[in-house]
Order: sequence, then structure tokens, then C-alpha cells
Amino acid sequence: MSGDGAQGRTKIEVSGLRKVFRWTHRGTQHEVEAIDGLDLSIRENEFLSVIGPSGCGKTTLLRIIGGLESHDGGEVRIDGKPIDGPGHDRAIVFQHFGLFPWKTVMENVTFPLSVRDVPVAEQRERAEHYLELVGLAGFTNAHPHQLSGGMQQRVGLARALATDADILLMDEPFGAIDAQTREVMQEQLLRIWSAERKTVVFITHDLDEAVLLSDRTVVLSRGPGRVRSILEVDLPRPRWEYDVRGNERFAELRHQIWDMIRSDVVADANVGTVS
Repeated sequence: MSGDGAQGRTKIEVSGLRKVFRWTHRGTQHEVEAIDGLDLSIRENEFLSVIGPSGCGKTTLLRIIGGLESHDGGEVRIDGKPIDGPGHDRAIVFQHFGLFPWKTVMENVTFPLSVRDVPVAEQRERAEHYLELVGLAGFTNAHPHQLSGGMQQRVGLARALATDADILLMDEPFGAIDAQTREVMQEQLLRIWSAERKTVVFITHDLDEAVLLSDRTVVLSRGPGRVRSILEVDLPRPRWEYDVRGNERFAELRHQIWDMIRSDVVADANVGTVS
């Protein structure tokens, strides 16, 4: 069966979203419209990937949903309520690990819990659970510089999961690690999502990754970002139990996405974009 997370009620509703970046250089005002009129409904417990050419507003959209970036028009609602900044219902995993180098693995994972005044015993219990889930149970006292890039990203994932947020926002979390480790992390994320059933919004440039992980894949147009298409990824789950990349449907979906964004990627390569 395909992922049943895609059948839930609406969790996040993005309506008419607009974002403009403005700055002044040598007395002249400039502006770039990053997102214009973007509409998107994200279902509870689904794994949704967002893909598109550079400069299409993927990361900006994620930051707005996360409450880290303001917007100039439209609305974002979670469980029917407009967002007004970061919230405990959302956790974010960035491409660059964002770990405190002077803190141990345990201290990095428990940090957001300590800020929320979670009791110390519960902090440790949650951290130990999620570090075991990501395969780092034996590294609680290590410091980030003692870990590989893939291991550091696992710490970041454990930290996000330990907050027990309903929504996991992931901004190209595997973009800074090598190809082999990336495949391991993709499988691990699929296993964790299958067990935890968070609502995941996953930003990626990687076509294979978008198809491999998702219930649906949103394709954004070249900036200013708008939804160009939404593809249902009707591949059986669990996807770590068979050669999903060898599935004919996998190839078809990947080809559909590439057909939609190829001209934009070529245009960006020729003229460049504002990130």
C-alpha cells in the first residue's frame, strides 16, 4: 500500500502566500519577489517534499511555515490557526547541522527541552530514546567534532524529534553529507517517520529523494515561487523493503518532475538567480 499518512485531515494551510525581499544598496532600493500567490494544503501525518529550481522560494516557504520569516501577503494556518512566530508544534532540521560545538551530543539534544523547562529526568529520557532511534546510543558524551557529518546530522534529527513537535520541517537536511551516507539517512528517516507519523515538510533539490521519501511531491515554478504541480507518489510502503528505485513507477515520477523543472534549471544555469 502507499503511505496512509497522505489520507489525514489538513494540518497546514497556505493561502495566497506572498514574500518580497527588500534591501538598499548605494542609496537605491531593490526588491525581489520570492513567493507570489502560493496555495498549498498539507495533510496531517503526510510526508510532503517540495522541489524546484534554485531561487523558487523553497527555503523561504519552509522558514515562513516555521515562523522564522515574516510574509507580505496571504496566510499560513496550522490546525486552523494563523501562525504568529515559532511554536512548540514545529521543529526544524537545517542542512548545516547547527550543533553547539562545546556541548556533548546529549547536551545538544536536550538543549531545546531545557529552554522549555522540561524536567531534567524527562529531558534525558527523551534524548536517550531518540539517540537510540537514530543509531547514536553510544555517543551521548561525544562532541560534534568527534562525529562524522552523517552522525552530526543524526544528532540534529534526534534533537528535533525530542521536542515532540507535531510538524517536522526539513531544509535539505542531507545535502551536506556524502552520497552513501545520504542513502542510509534516507532509509533511517523513512523508518522513523513510519514509527512516529509526524507531518513532514521536506525541502530538496534531489529528484530521487523527492520521489523516494514522499506521499506527495510539490513542484514549484521558477521564482517568484508558485505551485506548478503536485504529484501523488503512489509507490508501496515501506520503501526500505524493496528496490524502490528499480520500480518502473519510480522512474516515471522522476521523469515527470524533471520534465517540469528542466527548462527552469537550464535558464538558471544561464543567467543565475537570487537565492
